[in-house]
Amino acid sequence: MKIGLDTFACDGGKSGVGMYLTHFLKRIPPSQALFELFGWEYDRYIYSNVASNFQFIPRCTIHGRTANSLWHIFKFGEFAQQRKFDACFFPAAHRQLPYKSPCPTVGVVHDMAAFFGDRQTRAPLGALVRMIFPNSLRHLDIIIAVSEWVKQELVELAHVKENRVIVVPNGIDHEAFFPRQRNEESVLLIQPFSFRRPYVLCVSRIDHPIKNHIRLIEAFGIFKEKTKFPHRLVLAGQNSTNAFLVQDAAASSPWRSDIFLTGHFPFQSLPELYAGSDFVVIPSIYEGFGMGVLEAMACGVPVLCARAGSLPETAEHAALYFNPLDVEDMADRMITISTNRDIYNECRRLGIERAQTFSWDRCVERTLQVICETAGK
Repeated sequence: MKIGLDTFACDGGKSGVGMYLTHFLKRIPPSQALFELFGWEYDRYIYSNVASNFQFIPRCTIHGRTANSLWHIFKFGEFAQQRKFDACFFPAAHRQLPYKSPCPTVGVVHDMAAFFGDRQTRAPLGALVRMIFPNSLRHLDIIIAVSEWVKQELVELAHVKENRVIVVPNGIDHEAFFPRQRNEESVLLIQPFSFRRPYVLCVSRIDHPIKNHIRLIEAFGIFKEKTKFPHRLVLAGQNSTNAFLVQDAAASSPWRSDIFLTGHFPFQSLPELYAGSDFVVIPSIYEGFGMGVLEAMACGVPVLCARAGSLPETAEHAALYFNPLDVEDMADRMITISTNRDIYNECRRLGIERAQTFSWDRCVERTLQVICETAGK
């Protein structure tokens, strides 16, 4: 059995989708079906340490989203036939897909942010892809949704038949993300940065308005004004859509000296960054899953998150919730978690318990099962 695996649109391993693919490749048993990876030339080296036994075939030499979309539409079918794939797996099916395929297909949809809200709030996808995307989704044999929320959106927005969508939640790497002993040093050294404690943390790409950083900056200002606490706000994530607006909001805040944007933050250092924070805020207007919730909880850090998208499904009763459009409500939760020790400890305990219910091993095992069953149809 030969399975093609599309590494396009996985952001070179740097995004949440890229980490999903890394965890997937790392956990494929040697006895499993033969996978052949294909994507940009540079992807060969990004995944070589976790997929050294799999052949990598570079494709689509012209870079850019439009060129890659055209390759998927007009060239993928011929490529799949030449390689004699028994099935093809698309780990970023919410971003890039062929219109049709000569072999069975399985795609993972992490979110439907490109179809969420109006033109100002939805994630960019490109006019060509947006036009054909719903039909491309419907042509997949099986879709893996990372949450029940995403499944419902696939049914309602893309009109995918419900029986063709299987929910397989993401996992968490418990060897990396776990509760650490909390030291009392005032400055935390995490290469290549140093962080003055205490700090409030938000880990997310800087993407306005969907990640809602500007309202978080405003809520942080209210929190500082009302409490006079010495906390800083750390925004860890690479720049994305309209990042300059978030940077401008931080620079114009009365508390700008206490706001720190790290840019892209090394994934291997994230557990230390989480563990050193007082609490984590996830203010997103939309999330298809919410990995930041799990990562923080697994590190034993209380989580405040928006009551939006799949976040309540991921966090359940282990977080404090706020209206993502109400900065006063967001600030109120920040004050509560920092002043009420009983609530703080309860959120921490429940978060650790909630994170234990997620596993990359279970996620990959179920995904491989779906792929193999689809290839055998």
